[in-house]
Amino acid sequence: MRIGDAAAVVGTTPRALRFYEQRGLLPPPRRTGAGQRDYGPEDVARLRVIRELLALGLTVEDLRGIADRLPLLRPGGTDPAVCGTAPGGVGVAVVRRRIAALDADIARLTRLRDALHSGLTPRRS
Repeated sequence: MRIGDAAAVVGTTPRALRFYEQRGLLPPPRRTGAGQRDYGPEDVARLRVIRELLALGLTVEDLRGIADRLPLLRPGGTDPAVCGTAPGGVGVAVVRRRIAALDADIARLTRLRDALHSGLTPRRS
């Protein structure tokens, strides 16, 4: 399937697919005789995993660290211990770092909200 079709199937753009390829999340797909990218079912399954993980809040940089294991995360892929998502695995470390970053963002935003809210509260004399 061509890049536009593959992008549509997973809910993104051709530009995003090229970006994933550049960042190492997606291996270069086969090429047609005319030089166009030709995505197969394995590529689409990997793209779905990438999109799901990005939707969960992981970043492209987070996924680069586990790019070689992404095919193992697809439905029917393999045991979590093999792909590094079991306790102590590489995938767990990536997720823990992302959770810590989200917690820091939440704390920062909570402080900002509280500061803004206190500025709106009428002062009593």
